[in-house]
Amino acid sequence: MTTAPRQLTGLTPPAAAAAVRRPEDAWLRVFPVTALALFLAPIGAGLVYTWLPAFGWFPALGGDSLTLQHWRTLLATPGLGASVRLTLTSGVLATALSLTITIGFVAAAQGTRTMARVRRFLAPLLAVPHVAVAIGLAFLIAPSGWAARLVSPWLTGWSVPPALASVQDPYGLALAAALVVKEVPYLLLMTLAALDQTRADKRLAVARSLGYGPVVAWLKTVLPAVYGQIRLPIYAVLAFSLSVVDVALVLGPGTPPPLAVQVFRWFNDPDLMLRFVGAAGAALQLLLVAGAILAWNLLERGIMRLGRRWIAAGTRGGPAMVARASAKVAMVSVQLLSLAGLVVLAVWSLTGRWRYPDALPTSWRLDNWTRQLDTIWLTGSTTLICGLAATGIALLLTLGCLENEQRNQTHPTGRALWLLYLPLLVPQVSFLFGAQVLAVRAGLDGTWPALVWSHLLFVLPYLFLSLADAYRALDPRYPRAALCLGARPGRVFWRVKLPMLARPILFAFAVGFAVSVTQYLPTVFAGAGRFATFTTEAVAQAGGGDRRIAGVFALLQALLPLALFAAAIALPAWLFRNRRALEG
Repeated sequence: MTTAPRQLTGLTPPAAAAAVRRPEDAWLRVFPVTALALFLAPIGAGLVYTWLPAFGWFPALGGDSLTLQHWRTLLATPGLGASVRLTLTSGVLATALSLTITIGFVAAAQGTRTMARVRRFLAPLLAVPHVAVAIGLAFLIAPSGWAARLVSPWLTGWSVPPALASVQDPYGLALAAALVVKEVPYLLLMTLAALDQTRADKRLAVARSLGYGPVVAWLKTVLPAVYGQIRLPIYAVLAFSLSVVDVALVLGPGTPPPLAVQVFRWFNDPDLMLRFVGAAGAALQLLLVAGAILAWNLLERGIMRLGRRWIAAGTRGGPAMVARASAKVAMVSVQLLSLAGLVVLAVWSLTGRWRYPDALPTSWRLDNWTRQLDTIWLTGSTTLICGLAATGIALLLTLGCLENEQRNQTHPTGRALWLLYLPLLVPQVSFLFGAQVLAVRAGLDGTWPALVWSHLLFVLPYLFLSLADAYRALDPRYPRAALCLGARPGRVFWRVKLPMLARPILFAFAVGFAVSVTQYLPTVFAGAGRFATFTTEAVAQAGGGDRRIAGVFALLQALLPLALFAAAIALPAWLFRNRRALEG
């Protein structure tokens, strides 16, 4: 009896009315079909054109029969076992630490002011590209890095850089640390989004009323519901950590390197016959990632069984204070490392002379920037044009797909979500070579369409995931009221939905642009060496001997996405300064 009065007073939204299908909306179905075709077809073709050379079939290089010889050559490669071990240890360690820090922090800080403060810094942390984080961390923790300079010689006694392998160490610890710094904000964002869909506050309140502490209550009542929502993002983080190339080039060991880096070297070797071995290595990389995801899934099942017993046991105690403090310290450390990396990049980009063990440069100059103006203009324009084009196309497709859901009453299934995550689960090095072969056959290799399309493969999933929840959560009464007043569906979309969703749309656009800026392998393979971006230039300079120039391009790579995130936050606030409800 109370439901109707509450609906009439507007305290709760009324039950959603059944949508009406209109024949004129059928054209919207082209958007999901186009979106799936844009990344499923290239990935499928790329895998085919990678696996065929792995078994000897590559007529352009004289391979016209199937053979296992290239697999035997691959398995006989010196150091292959060490490369595989390094890949597994660094990738799994980074994923496990990122997940532990994220879950521990959310369990300890949900509903606190600490969580609110971390939320404010989440967008800037997401905007910083992987390569910028890696280069900044390298400049920070290297034997001659800023951290050693700040405590030398007065604390350490070092008057020369110590003989420590803190960067490019044989165990991949520096590589894992950089991945943790970058992946924790992403997993935190996904977890916070999942909390809104699982009634976490109500679950937590009930558990607290039964005498459970905040951390134990969260782990027992909220985590089981949240984990199912973030399973695919975790798999994406695991796949990325196991197959990353650009970060590994900066922080990973070189002899032997991680498997993905070795495969990348084979694909770029002047000896064309090594393409066959590279294809076999790419196939092995895919099998490695698939096996790791399967093993992680099996581990999940085992932990879930143990977790059910723990939940049923009713234990309420535990080292809650230690856990809460540790989780908050870990999250703050991640933020400080990211910030310190950006600061050291800025310092090196303005350095004139900086001798060890001086804490700061003895001279400063702008020559590092002015001497690179031509290169900055060339790489910056390529980065900007490609990023805006790929993100614009991805936004158009995403809005079309989401509008199709509402007008044609289509509801994405779990299988559709897996397809959406496919570009994030398949290692880039495992299919981009095949995609390049396809582009060569189509005459698109080294062209703008190929470059934009290669970035679109990875921009589209992230942009869709960033916007979908906000679009679906829009109160249906607003567009319904506009329809009742005689507005056509198209006019409702342009005049009602887009203004009300301006903030999440702009935020999703900034996320997509940041993803485009970070792309290294797609630029190298699709661009065929004809296009240079801030990312490719930063990686190239990081491998050189001049930290000042590397700092310039790594800092630019970080500042460009940060500028778009700042615009995404400021623009709606300015546009709707007199209509606060439209800020989204």
